[in-house]
Amino acid sequence: MIDLGRLRALHAVASYGTVLAAGEALHCTPSAVSQQIAKLERETGAVLVEKDGRRLRLTDAGRVLADHAERVLTSVQEAEAALAAHRDTVTGRLTVAAFATACRALMPHALKKLATEHPQLTTGLIEVNPHEGLELLRRGHVDLAVLDDWPEVALRYPETITKIEIGQDHADLIVPKDHEIKGKIYLKEARDERWIGVRAGDVCYEYLVRRLPGLVPDFQVGEFETQLTLIAAGLGVGLIPRLARPALPDGVRVVEVTPLPTRRVVLAWRDSSAARPAIQAAEEALREAWDQASAKATSASRTVNAPA
Repeated sequence: MIDLGRLRALHAVASYGTVLAAGEALHCTPSAVSQQIAKLERETGAVLVEKDGRRLRLTDAGRVLADHAERVLTSVQEAEAALAAHRDTVTGRLTVAAFATACRALMPHALKKLATEHPQLTTGLIEVNPHEGLELLRRGHVDLAVLDDWPEVALRYPETITKIEIGQDHADLIVPKDHEIKGKIYLKEARDERWIGVRAGDVCYEYLVRRLPGLVPDFQVGEFETQLTLIAAGLGVGLIPRLARPALPDGVRVVEVTPLPTRRVVLAWRDSSAARPAIQAAEEALREAWDQASAKATSASRTVNAPA
């Protein structure tokens, strides 16, 4: 059976006349095109091209096969278009990996929207840190990843992964209500405070200790809600993203830090899944969830620098 990729290489050479131009059209190197043509000649037992100066000229056998290649490739394109039309219905299974805050602040709205608008789609959710989420995505264990990506501890995305930013989440210093810190401060000014942070290994922990080298939080807990409870008890201070605190408990106050700590909220999927209607539907649902959640976070943050 003749390989379809090699037919594409022959068709490109027939259309553009040179290996270089064919490679540019196929988004590959001229060497790769030449190798495909050579394999096709071995596969068919026929000489298909001849050198004509800097160009390639098709032999009689090459022209015969190139004509058939055009018809075959046209049929393939028509099949792909028909399949894409069939896929307009959002069906199948979509498993999402998301960091903890996104699981609470974004996923309930997004999953409900998907269930309501696309009842033939089955969804699943796994809560993991962004490094684990990206690895699960790369290996094909999940279809979509919702990641928090701090510039200071930026994630490394494989070449086969598509990523888009849906928003930026900012973090503030949260202190007990009667704390002496007032106004906007540099983070290093709070270096000697007792710190309440997330556990070591979490991306938010990595961010904090890079901004304040040598810092080891006195309390390390798994949830931002627990941090807020401990801060309200007067036990220390913490750096908490706004998306993670749509409501603040009594007994705490928000202090804005400059420069403002910022993390990107990113959606990622494998390049090969880009055409899936389920991915497109999930992106739409998560963007809507982000708009709602960030509006709540902005409203809650109006207490920034409120007097003690």
